[in-house]
Amino acid sequence: MLSNLELMRVFVYNSMQKQEVLLSNPFLTAQTVYQTTQLMAKTEGVIATAELAHTPSLFLINATSSYWEIMNEVLADYSYILTGELDRRGFYQYRYCQVPNGYKMHGTKSVFLWRAWWRYRKYALQLGIPLELLIRTRDAWYPIRDLTISDGLLYIKTLGNEIAVHGDDLITWLSKIQPNSYNLTNTTILQKEGE
Repeated sequence: MLSNLELMRVFVYNSMQKQEVLLSNPFLTAQTVYQTTQLMAKTEGVIATAELAHTPSLFLINATSSYWEIMNEVLADYSYILTGELDRRGFYQYRYCQVPNGYKMHGTKSVFLWRAWWRYRKYALQLGIPLELLIRTRDAWYPIRDLTISDGLLYIKTLGNEIAVHGDDLITWLSKIQPNSYNLTNTTILQKEGE
């Protein structure tokens, strides 16, 4: 039987490939209905849909779902990022985004970027432009030069710009792929997987 995480991954992959989906476990069900695939939680209803008529596929995720954070990270693994605000039904839209070679995309709460920063901050102190961590802003990837916390906000300094976010705000960022590196977001995913 597929775990929740495995089922979500197959749902996203098959939707990207425009293949029909029919999967289930005790918590989640995924199926194709006309030109749309749906992922449903048995206790919450529809938590995600993929519009197959778009190329590449367009994903919509229910913002109030308890599975939202996991789906967000799964979509990031397949290079999909959050674009825009909530629609009238309470869903976030995700579109495909090209990720530079040698990087892994993350779509997490900003606190996970803060944790990654402490691991990579030594690179920011060196001469030149630090390329270990990049953040998505103004429809482009920018190197992170510094991170500070003040009054409950995380201030992210890039080349010529500063972004202020709350600890629970969702952000899209990249980390340079390191051989044998530990994925900082695996803990979050594994916590939901066992439900």
